[in-house]
Formats: sequence, C-alpha cells, structure tokens
Amino acid sequence: MRPARLSVLTAAAVAAALTAVTGCAEKGDSAGGDGAIHVTATDTACEVSKKEFPAGKATIEVENKGSKVTEVYVLFPDGRIVTERENIGPGTKASITAEIKAGDYEIACKPGMKGDGIKQQVKASGQGATEKRSPELDAAVAAYRQYVNAQAEETLPKAQAFVDAVKAGDVEAAKKAYAPSRIGWERTEPVAESFGDIDPKVDVREDGLEAGQDPAKDWTGWHRLEKALWADNKIGDEEKKLADTLMADLTDWQKKVGQAEITPTSMANGAKELLDEVASGKVTGEEERYSHTDLVDFKANVEGAQKAYELLKPVAAKNDPTLATELDKQFAAMDALLDKYRADKSGYEFQSYESVGQEQRKELSDAVSALGEPLSKLAAAVVK
Repeated sequence: MRPARLSVLTAAAVAAALTAVTGCAEKGDSAGGDGAIHVTATDTACEVSKKEFPAGKATIEVENKGSKVTEVYVLFPDGRIVTERENIGPGTKASITAEIKAGDYEIACKPGMKGDGIKQQVKASGQGATEKRSPELDAAVAAYRQYVNAQAEETLPKAQAFVDAVKAGDVEAAKKAYAPSRIGWERTEPVAESFGDIDPKVDVREDGLEAGQDPAKDWTGWHRLEKALWADNKIGDEEKKLADTLMADLTDWQKKVGQAEITPTSMANGAKELLDEVASGKVTGEEERYSHTDLVDFKANVEGAQKAYELLKPVAAKNDPTLATELDKQFAAMDALLDKYRADKSGYEFQSYESVGQEQRKELSDAVSALGEPLSKLAAAVVK
C-alpha cells in the first residue's frame, strides 16, 4: 500500500526517485503531444481538456498546480482502476499512456492522495486500437495473466501458515511467516489495487486510513497484525479474528485476479507503479515500520516489475532498442545491489532494514531513480 506521506529524514532522497518513477517533469517542461487529454489538478479542482476522446491508445498529460502531492486515476463506472499515476508533486507534470476501450469512465484527481477525489465524467468513443493488438502483445498479456494468477495461488498457503501461527498464539512463528506471506502480493500489487476495495483491507498502514476511520475498528490486514507482533509482542483474541479476516480477504483477491482488466499498457504502468511502491515506502522504511522486513517487499516489487518488462521486451526492443538496453542494464544493477543485502544467498531472506544506514538507503534510492526513469517510458514504447 502506497503511503500518503514521506519521512522527513528521507524525503530529499526519495523525491528524486519518485520524480523518475512517476515520469514527472520539472515545471516548465513540455506537456506532451497533440491529441493528448490534459488534466490540470489543483487542491480543489480537476480540470479535463476533453470530456470525449477516441478509444484506443490515450495519452493523459497531468499538471499539478496545487500545493499538495496528488494522484490521478482513470476509473471504470464501478470504481475499478483502468490506469493511475500517484505521487505527482506540486508544480510537476506527468504523462500516462494507456489503452482505453470504448465506454464511460471517470477521471479523478486526489489532492493529498486521500479520499474519493475530485471526479470528471468522460467518454471513450469508437472501437479503438485495443481491437488490433499484435500477436506478440496478446501473448505478453496472456503470460502476465498466468503469472498473476500463479502469484495469488501461491500466496494463499503462505498466508494460511501466517494466519495459523497467529491463531495459535505463536508470536515467533507468526513473525517468521509474515514476510513470506506478502511476496506474491507485492509482486502483483497494481493488479490487486485495480479492484479498489481489496488493497485497503489487507495492506493499509495506520496512517493510510481515511479521515474519520477508527484504527481500533477499521484497521485490518497485514500491517495491523505486524504492529501487534513486533510493537506489542502479543496476540489476543482480536488479532486472531483479524487473521481470519485477512485470509478471507486474500481468498477473495485470489478469486478476482482472473477477472482483472490487463492490457500491455497496464502491465507497463503497473511495473512503474511497483517502483513507485519501492520509492515511497520501502526505501524510506515506512512500509514495514515494525518488522523492518522492507527488503523482502523491495525485492518482490522489483521482481514483479521485471516480469512485466521481460514479457513486453520483445515488442519494446523492436520499437525502442535503446530503451530496452537501458532497462536491461538498470534491472541488472538493481538485482546486484539487492543481492548485497541477502541473509541467505540462495533464498528469500534479507537483513533487517534497521541495519541499512542512510548512505546505503541513498544508494538504493539512486538505483530506484536510475531504473524508474526508463521504466516510465515503457508504456509508450509498447504501443508505438
């Protein structure tokens, strides 16, 4: 779950990573080409240049003229996410490339990245380019759907082991099972977030609750249990009930994954969103603030992004060979850097993030920036 704010101690280092990951440009840079849908976000408004546009490949140029970090979503009428861009800083711009089928949608801006946002009704008309996708991209989508389904299926038994330990009142066993239970989720989180309601149930942090929500009543999921295990060092009846709720929500997620709307651009944008996850939560140490298992999540996010890229690479390399070469280089560099922190060189255990100093965190942040910048161009490359 992406946080709503950044740690003061690490905000400067993370700002660069978020700028690269979200594809933001400094104020005054070009806002994109002809035919784009321009969205101007402020603290109180979400202005859209076109209320109707052709279906198919769409370019959405966002400019944040407000004083708060914002996020912009294209939503189906039922609230599912078509595409999104988070962490668009004040005075910056972002470009989103997406495939949008004919139909009615909403474009929503969320100043402060909170609440339901300010929404505008829009319409995509015509058949659109999504009807003419290449066989290579069809194969990539099919393979990615299989990957996402496999990750959800593999998560359930690991989550059950975690839940069983919690319900048995075994704090140490639950701590050991916690991080492994999250790997499949972290690899595929953008797909889970596309459903809207599951992510807040299973992966929200206490400071990510909406205004008016009561942590004692409304906070559920992994991080609520993480706090009980590491901060409180206890498991009570409430935690055991929450463990059952987590398992039920994850089972619901696994059933819904096969229904996810997946396109080549959503794969590419999802890869970028996973790097956004790393920049805003893992590098800062805010995601796993009690367990300090951030590097496990970090690695899973990178693996998920890399999987999407590898499946899209045949088309991306054909359309933009320079971009593919740079992405190969930066993924290799990121993998090598993370390997330095493995506690088990052949497994999935990493050292506690508490032991990672500020200079090392800066090195990780720089690596995220170096990978995030070319990754932000992948969606445009695969639909050239």
